[in-house]
Amino acid sequence: MRLFVFGLGYSAGVLARRLVALGWRIDGTGRNGNLAFDDHAGVGAALGEATHVLSSVPPGRDGRDPVLDVYGTALRAGPADWIGYLSSTGVYGDCGGAWVDETAAIGGGRRSARSDADRDWQALDPRVRVFRLPGIYGPGRSAFDRLRDGTARRLIAPGQVFSRVHVDDIAGGVIAGMAGPPGVYNLADHEPSDPNVVIEEAARLMGVAPPPLMTLEQAALSPMARAFYAENRRIANGKAWRVLGWQPRFGSYREGLRDLNATTSPASASVAPAIFSPVQ
Repeated sequence: MRLFVFGLGYSAGVLARRLVALGWRIDGTGRNGNLAFDDHAGVGAALGEATHVLSSVPPGRDGRDPVLDVYGTALRAGPADWIGYLSSTGVYGDCGGAWVDETAAIGGGRRSARSDADRDWQALDPRVRVFRLPGIYGPGRSAFDRLRDGTARRLIAPGQVFSRVHVDDIAGGVIAGMAGPPGVYNLADHEPSDPNVVIEEAARLMGVAPPPLMTLEQAALSPMARAFYAENRRIANGKAWRVLGWQPRFGSYREGLRDLNATTSPASASVAPAIFSPVQ
């Protein structure tokens, strides 16, 4: 089996390392890749040998999806049995804290480019599976890291909840999706939660005091961060459970934080093992 990844970064890298352990060959672009995105000959050759293709590349600043713009034709003509795209649950926009599943309308939120890319990937080819992801956390990217570097905040935002997913559960969901039918799948844990309780639980496990509560005005958030708090939704994961047989290993932030606290040290949290040797 050969997987080609556009955007071999944090989430796709965890997936790739798991597949390497199963005997897969991995090629890809991105900071952990072995090919440059604009190496058209190299990428084309790799796509011609790939059994599976995954893109985790978000739309560019111009709002367009660079993978579809440059390689869409090659993807449609390629021999891969399976094509996947890592999208975002931000495509659902603000739902007033309601539960939303894959049947909900998209495109009404602040991330219109993400919604456009999501639709364009669905329309690309019948082989495509789209995985919509909420807030991602894991080794090197968790409440522990924000507490250590002083960027953790507790904000007064009554009723605000966010869904999240551990990076290992993304890998598990994509692997389950390789054996499942085409379509759109939400990959999220079972318990959307107030972000403050996540910080408080991480602080408790670390044995430190949580940061003080502050208003959104006191936090002096950037326009992008403030827009993030303007949206409120709970992501339902039932379709992936029913159709793919996927269940998150970390059903809530509590299990995820306990595992991170037990297995990750501050010195090694951001160090990822190599996926493959650099091209000679």
